[in-house]
Amino acid sequence: MFDIKENLKKLPDSPGVYLHKDQLGNIIYVGKAISLRNRVRQYFQSKKNMPPKVRSMVDQIAEFEYITVSSEMEALILECNLIKKHRPKYNVLLRDDKTYPYIKVTGEEWPRIVKTRLVKKDGGIYFGPYSDAGAVNMIVDLLNSTFALKRCSALAFAKGFRPCLNYHIGQCRGICTGLASAEDYSRALEGAIEFLKGHDRALTDALKKKMMEASEAMEYERAAEYRDYLEAAKALSETQRVVLHHSSEADIVVPVKTTRQGADSFAVFSVRDNRLVGREHYRVDTTSSIDEEGDAVLAAFLNQHYSDNPNIPKEILVSVMPRDGELLGRVLSDNAGHSVKIIKPERGEKKALLELAIKDAGELAVTIDARAKAERQRKEALGEEIWSVLKRMGMAQGAYDGREFRAEAYDISNTNGVDTVGAMVVYKGLKPDRSSYRKFRIRTVPGQDDYASMSEVLSRRFLRVFKGDEKFAVLPDIIFMDGGKGHVTTALKVIEATGFDIPVVGMAKDDHHRTRALVYRAKAPDGSESWEEIELAGRNLLFKYVGMMQEEAHRFAIEYHRKLRSKNVEKSVLDRVKGIGPKRRRALLETFGSVEEIRRIAREEDDAERIFSETESMDLPSAQKLIEFFRM
Repeated sequence: MFDIKENLKKLPDSPGVYLHKDQLGNIIYVGKAISLRNRVRQYFQSKKNMPPKVRSMVDQIAEFEYITVSSEMEALILECNLIKKHRPKYNVLLRDDKTYPYIKVTGEEWPRIVKTRLVKKDGGIYFGPYSDAGAVNMIVDLLNSTFALKRCSALAFAKGFRPCLNYHIGQCRGICTGLASAEDYSRALEGAIEFLKGHDRALTDALKKKMMEASEAMEYERAAEYRDYLEAAKALSETQRVVLHHSSEADIVVPVKTTRQGADSFAVFSVRDNRLVGREHYRVDTTSSIDEEGDAVLAAFLNQHYSDNPNIPKEILVSVMPRDGELLGRVLSDNAGHSVKIIKPERGEKKALLELAIKDAGELAVTIDARAKAERQRKEALGEEIWSVLKRMGMAQGAYDGREFRAEAYDISNTNGVDTVGAMVVYKGLKPDRSSYRKFRIRTVPGQDDYASMSEVLSRRFLRVFKGDEKFAVLPDIIFMDGGKGHVTTALKVIEATGFDIPVVGMAKDDHHRTRALVYRAKAPDGSESWEEIELAGRNLLFKYVGMMQEEAHRFAIEYHRKLRSKNVEKSVLDRVKGIGPKRRRALLETFGSVEEIRRIAREEDDAERIFSETESMDLPSAQKLIEFFRM
């Protein structure tokens, strides 16, 4: 048993990070201190003047641990890393951390422009993060097409390699042919980078011209495509509104005061090349945080937001100085590799720009509140719909109690009974909870048997509950099965065997494979059973919700099945070639991209023997064996 009083006596008078834990050992708060002894002891003194949230946290502390460091700066860095790792209940949490996409210019010999959500120190150039993922996809496609950049990930090409379709339609320079000019490619890439930096006038003017030409030629589909590109460009790079004469790059970080409790927001305005080029919005969760003061919340946001950001500007303009602002500036400078100043401007153009950002943030807050209100109304309406279904099934009584339902949906995917997989998707209210998705590779069912496969999936899902697996601990309020009576019956058999009482409905389809009704098994007072349907016609919200969930379960199952099938094909085919082990297989796939391309070269290329033997890890005998295998 952890003795708090005794362990308080052992605390060192040195800088460090402390972690408070509850009775289950869960970390509920991470904090930093110049003196661990003085700071941690404060929590266990008189609670009389403590804010309610701090008292609530202290009441839950069953033990604590600490990590000593050599300086306050090290403590700040460690605190940030531990908060990101453990996401404690009572800390300020950046909810949008690592969810927004970046546009990356790779550091390869022939750089590519790609979308990514993972930022690494790998020599690449990153732009972002952006909140509009759809716009990012379109801009990546636009830049690759316009500047004819390399799209494939292959780093080397065998002699005689056949170019892909992009080369033949003029949207790639054909690096694989060996004829591309490095100078021309570099010049084209620089044009794309200039666009990403905010110098978008030349490209947008060209798009407008093409859109008008297509429209005049009555090629409306092409005109619409150019229009979509223009809208995506606008979403990523706002029109110039302000010029800073004395700061080439800066971020302006201002709070967004919404009416929602416990969900503070920040707007980050980006100035690049003296221009205000964009604005992103981030939400932080302060529902349980004991650090409620504005300067503490701002400090937590800046620390977490910029800790993994590869594009930290030289200046960060704020309306209020963050707690430990000088120390935080030194930490960000170390991360950026250049001096970073956190400034609260008092006069001049920076003050004017800050005031503009604050005004814009006020307008943004109104928009956010309106969206939040609409979202609440949709959630309540959906809750009412699901409650009515549960009442119809005899699983609920009285008026809707306002809860946000957890729903699970399942699907099975295979190809002629091979590589059968199951998928479980989870929705909390209107939105998918992707962190709770689970996938299953079917182990006990030979051939194609959807009912038996579904039985295995559900049995394994609920067995994990009894084994204490936290990832499966939360039970659904309702289960949607992709199918009719047969699938519902299968699910109910498994659930009844577990002793749980979970309602199950099937998603019955019409002749056009669209969900038309929910089907369930009803029990009469005398114990007799019958099948009932709830038609979805006229219940638009429920109809869309059920269809969306059905499509998501189907997509997730197929995605896993295709990945598994591709992996098995690539491995099994090459593994059957004598003399081709894991190292050679990996080298072949990295060089040629796929088994299909290896097969084509082996069958069609006259100098296939030389092509394969010159591949890393390969030799002449192994190349001959490979060719013999595919020519059999």
